[in-house]
Amino acid sequence: MTPRIPDFDYQRRTAGGLALNVAYGGAGPPVVLLHGFPETHLAWRSVAADLAADHFVVCPDLPGYGASDKPPDAGRYAKRALAADVFALLDGFSCERFALVGHDRGALVAFRAALDRPERISHLGVLDVIPALDMWASLAGIGGVFAFHLYLLAQAEPLPEALVGAAPDRFFGHFLDTWTKAPGAIPAAVRSAYLEAARDPASIHAICQDYRASAFADPEHDAADRASGRRLGMPALALWQDPGDLPLPFDPAEVWGAWASDLRTGTLPCGHFLPEECPTEVAAAIRELVRR
Repeated sequence: MTPRIPDFDYQRRTAGGLALNVAYGGAGPPVVLLHGFPETHLAWRSVAADLAADHFVVCPDLPGYGASDKPPDAGRYAKRALAADVFALLDGFSCERFALVGHDRGALVAFRAALDRPERISHLGVLDVIPALDMWASLAGIGGVFAFHLYLLAQAEPLPEALVGAAPDRFFGHFLDTWTKAPGAIPAAVRSAYLEAARDPASIHAICQDYRASAFADPEHDAADRASGRRLGMPALALWQDPGDLPLPFDPAEVWGAWASDLRTGTLPCGHFLPEECPTEVAAAIRELVRR
């Protein structure tokens, strides 16, 4: 049986012409949580349950992931299009303005949503990622070794689909295992649910399209905003993992500081999967963010 967030309701809701699998629960000021690769909404299971004590929490599977629809067109995975899906989803909950927090791919969607419709985002949280424009500019030398999947998944179809599809559990499992520092952070049942969702051929194609969009469409949108001087005005939080002995090829605080006027930053003692490895700390940071 697929794990669920305790005491949350589940529905398939239409947004942007797609059916999205959504978990929601709690009551209070709304907070939307967007997951990353190669996960589903379950990445937020502990944080969502914590926040639901005093917030209305919405956790969708992003298009292309989990049990949500998987449109085949790469244009549907531009973060601008995915952000529009989030707004449409929250319209269905009658939430005009809400806090938006994303991890990894979800953070790219949250960033784009906050730039495109700032009047709807009260607070922004981004976890362990930097905008596509800055990410590609930062990669050089051995940085490409550690970010090999960015280059592989963005290749023209059908090559990456064929390569990943030949051993999907080994491919996606590699990231779940090697990007995690906290033992037991991803329980066996949750890991199995991630792999079951990701190994579907439609999911593999959708994930490749997501990464193709981040290689081409998303940097163009970021570059246009940078050229126009557009910045984030709402309270923003950027958290990232402790890199340990392997220095990052960029300074996250400097990168996000170039985009956000009201920014707080922090580092957590974990790997890439912050919401699963440090859920108590992440929930506390989100509460602090929405109090600003």
